[in-house]
Amino acid sequence: MARFAALVPEAGRVLDLACGGGRHARFFLDRGHPVTAIDIDLAGIADLAGRPDVEAIEIDLEGDAPWPLAERRFAGVVVTNYLHRPILPRVVAAVAPGGALIYETFAAGNERFGRPSNPDFLLQPGELIDAVRGRLEIIAYENLEVAEPKPAMVQRIAAIDRSD
Repeated sequence: MARFAALVPEAGRVLDLACGGGRHARFFLDRGHPVTAIDIDLAGIADLAGRPDVEAIEIDLEGDAPWPLAERRFAGVVVTNYLHRPILPRVVAAVAPGGALIYETFAAGNERFGRPSNPDFLLQPGELIDAVRGRLEIIAYENLEVAEPKPAMVQRIAAIDRSD
């Protein structure tokens, strides 16, 4: 995440999708970015409530509720350790012109290391490339085994929207 944070335009709003405890929301807030944080449970970012630079949206992205962002666009879209394929096109479309997508989650092969092991939650090789193809320019892509914070197979992409 930190490696590609500079791709996000200065002071631009960042969407932290499936924000969990807010690690990435805090990272970008510390760098002067307003943040929209979305999760099924916002308890992990309760301490950020009331801040004018934080918009928190509690929603089950996998439920029947409509996509909560309508046609909004963000200078940065950050997703880690989360995959719900039906919303992937909307996630990519949420990147504003000049903005960046930074996405990392578990990949096929992770079943060797434990959870997640369900193929519904594991990216196939090149799947993130396919998700951004024709929409964003890929800056970096990896599909690899990592040792930290625990052994896992992950897929990562950093991509930008060069449109005007």
